[in-house]
Formats: sequence, structure tokens, C-alpha cells
Amino acid sequence: MSQYINFINRKNRILESDKFPNLTGKTYSPLRLRTFRNKETGEIKSIDVPQRIRQWWFTSDTGKVCIQVKYGSRTIDISKGKNSVEVSSANELLKALETLKLAAESGEFDVQLESAGLKLKNGFTK
Repeated sequence: MSQYINFINRKNRILESDKFPNLTGKTYSPLRLRTFRNKETGEIKSIDVPQRIRQWWFTSDTGKVCIQVKYGSRTIDISKGKNSVEVSSANELLKALETLKLAAESGEFDVQLESAGLKLKNGFTK
């Protein structure tokens, strides 16, 4: 549960920053240090590489912005049969994420997160 709250906080920080990925395709990518070995000389070199951030929203057929709640790579149902929150514009994303954060803090996603965690755990057993 606290992992999901940290996820929501991270999304809020991205939204509040001046590097917010707007709907025109501009992307925000933080840099991370990557170490490579030159095959010819054997020299080890560290360079900054843009980190890939998966898109956490999509535009529906009606033109509205939808946010999906995910646990790892699995989409979680917010209510029975519904797996996304629809907002009218990108400006309302922050309000929707705050609402999701309050719902996670109050324990509304506990059952869904537990079942997603069990499915993930069962995938590792042979």
C-alpha cells in the first residue's frame, strides 16, 4: 500500500514540475548513470542516459484523458469492471491523482492490491 502511495506522490511531483509531459508529445525523462565497457579498448565509461518512463495516461475515443491504476505492470480495477479514471483535460490530472492518493491511504485499494500481489507471486512459482 505504501508503495502505491509513493507512486502517486512521484506522479504528483512530475505534474507539479515545469517538465510535465503535456499532451502534445513533449516528454520528461530524468537521467540515470549507465556504465559501458568499450569492446575494443576495454575501457569502462559512465554516461548519463535518459530513463524510460512509461506513459501512465491515455486519451480515450471521446477525447478525454484517462488514468489507469497499476500495480507493477498489471492494471487494477478501481471498481468492478472499471480500470481507469476519466478526466476532461490534462489540468484535472493532479486533482484525480490526489483523489486516488486519498483512496489508497484510506484502504480502498487494499483488496485489489492484495489480489494483484498474489497473482504476481503465483507467477514466480513452478
